[in-house]
Amino acid sequence: MGITKLADLIRSDAPDAISYKEISDYTGKVIALDTSIVLNQFRTALSTHQHVSPLTGLFFRTLTFLEHDIKPVFVFDGKPPKEKRAVLEKRAQMMGWSAPSCSGNASPETRDSLHLLNLLGVPVIKAPGDGEALCAHLVKQGKVDAVASEDMDTLTFGADVLIRQLNAKKDSEVVEYSLPKLLSILKVTHKEFVDLCILLGCDYCDKIAGFGPKRALTLIQRHRTIENIVLNINRKTHPVPLSWQYQDARKLFLNAPLIEPSDLVWTEPDEEALVQFLCREKHVKEQRVRSRMVKFRETREKRRKERDDRDMAGQSRQTRMEDFFRVTRKRKKAVEAEGSTAIKRK
Repeated sequence: MGITKLADLIRSDAPDAISYKEISDYTGKVIALDTSIVLNQFRTALSTHQHVSPLTGLFFRTLTFLEHDIKPVFVFDGKPPKEKRAVLEKRAQMMGWSAPSCSGNASPETRDSLHLLNLLGVPVIKAPGDGEALCAHLVKQGKVDAVASEDMDTLTFGADVLIRQLNAKKDSEVVEYSLPKLLSILKVTHKEFVDLCILLGCDYCDKIAGFGPKRALTLIQRHRTIENIVLNINRKTHPVPLSWQYQDARKLFLNAPLIEPSDLVWTEPDEEALVQFLCREKHVKEQRVRSRMVKFRETREKRRKERDDRDMAGQSRQTRMEDFFRVTRKRKKAVEAEGSTAIKRK
């Protein structure tokens, strides 16, 4: 879930930190994906009888990214911090899933997903803790251009660019959030923004009851830290939770356990190995896989040719403009020279 009502607060108080785009706007970009979110979307689709299993959904969506020449980097969760376990168990119960594993060991579904992504030729990274924390780190290090996730706490972890609703639907509007713009508009630092998110409600600790988004923002802008806010509120009307672990939550957002991944490498999908895995082992219809691979190759080639044609047209136009100005400059000098000669003749 991320941060309670953070998206609402941004829409109302910092709308200029949001931009609306299409998937094609990310051509040529390297995008880190919070894989747990992607898989959860397909689990939900399966539970609503849309017949999209997490594995086949991941196969189709990854090919869509590659068709657009988007370079995806799939980041998997590691061992969740102890502060998050209660939330994970509650979430699993609400969705009717089995209790989540808190050991950090890969489930059979995760192992299948890792194998599939390797066959598709895209980089995979397992985070030591929450995946969105490592995604944010990759942006800050300049190794990726943005993070695709539905969890708003990706911004809290420090990702400069968060993309939501990046999927395969043609009519889907992609929503992009800019953290630097957000901090500038709200007139807060990143550390103060982390405290704001804790006040709004996060996955790592309880919150002070009775604070809506507007009130929480006003208090942060006025007092700057949770410690100062606690000293300046009516604790009868807004009781502070007993043994409130907000400092641990703050540390997780600002200093989450991280790793430095090796170089990111993309290779061509291995169609025969994909057929062997998806069709022979997972019983997906072979025609479905083969036809999607044909469409993938044709669509990618078509889009690349269209971009090459546009680039060639742009270069040709630029060359003509440069030639025009080059001739104009030469003619100007010639006119000046004629004028000078005329003066001398006089």
